Amino acid sequence: MTDVSAAIPAKPLVKATAEPRWVRYSLISIMLLFLSLFLLLPLSVVLYGAFEAGLRVWWQAVTEPDAVAAIKLTLFVLVIVVPLNAIFGVAIAWAVAKFEFRGKTLLVSIIDMPFAISPVVVGLIFVIFFGSHGWLGPWLQQHDIKIIFAVPGIVIVILFGTLPFVARELIPLMQQQGKDEEEASLTLGASGWKTFWYVTLPNIKWGLIYGVVLCNARAMGEFGAVAVVSGRIRGETNTMPLHIEVLYNEYMFTAAFAVSSLLTGLALVTIVIKSYVEYKDERKHKTA
Repeated sequence: MTDVSAAIPAKPLVKATAEPRWVRYSLISIMLLFLSLFLLLPLSVVLYGAFEAGLRVWWQAVTEPDAVAAIKLTLFVLVIVVPLNAIFGVAIAWAVAKFEFRGKTLLVSIIDMPFAISPVVVGLIFVIFFGSHGWLGPWLQQHDIKIIFAVPGIVIVILFGTLPFVARELIPLMQQQGKDEEEASLTLGASGWKTFWYVTLPNIKWGLIYGVVLCNARAMGEFGAVAVVSGRIRGETNTMPLHIEVLYNEYMFTAAFAVSSLLTGLALVTIVIKSYVEYKDERKHKTA
């Protein structure tokens, strides 16, 4: 007796994700068009405007005193904000991922608050707290402590706005890894610090770097909250984004584009580091 099913040619298996060629090419074309219009074109305009008058004019624009002060202030704020957020992010991720306690869900929700609140509102909140007519303003004036319209206010609002990035990157990673390795290390007699340094930190290294890169990118470009609390004092409380706005409003377009190109360059370096971290993390998961 012959097998009828054997005589029927088998149909080739079609993957559920397979699409006709015209669909794939159409989607790729739309994506490339979108990136060209909303990313590459603005970037090209910035670079063209920055170097249109020549390299000497660009150099003069980025080395004049107000620009140098804005660059120094931006880097100074980064040096403070990024390490603090890295330490806080690791601590809060450890607490959420490794321990059970009341209010954990509320704590995670509070961490996400900077994502939900407008930066301008954040700046206004801190003005209400620390301004001369705010809740703590009179006490601060009595003790000659200046926060609003000074560098401490800028640091505080940027610290608040970048707070979730490291923590939000590490919490799901540490929850996925569990706590078996830490418990084994403690069982074998290692101290809490050695357990963190030799067990936890190597496991979260790439996630921590990725979160720090995102935090750094957001801190460099923060505008709304800083504009409210800084007072926009040229040479003193203007960060690079604020200085760019001042130059543009004064019709100094070449100088504005020059400083913008410098900020864009820092952003591109951040993107390169981010891509490298993603690549190393992907390789780690493939070899694991």
